[in-house]
Amino acid sequence: MRRVLILLPFLLAACEREPAFNDRYDATAKDIEARAKAMDAEISAAEKANSANKAAGEAEPAYD
Repeated sequence: MRRVLILLPFLLAACEREPAFNDRYDATAKDIEARAKAMDAEISAAEKANSANKAAGEAEPAYD
């Protein structure tokens, strides 16, 4: 009986509930949205740099 009383807190601590589907969905949606915003910002910065280079008369980089 003592073993059960000693092990019970450990067993209950190990049996944590998994997050609900909606919680996992919301977290993933927020992560995807943050990644998309970061990509948009990176593309915008690259486009601004490209247009600044064109305005300064610099040649486009060669893509091999």
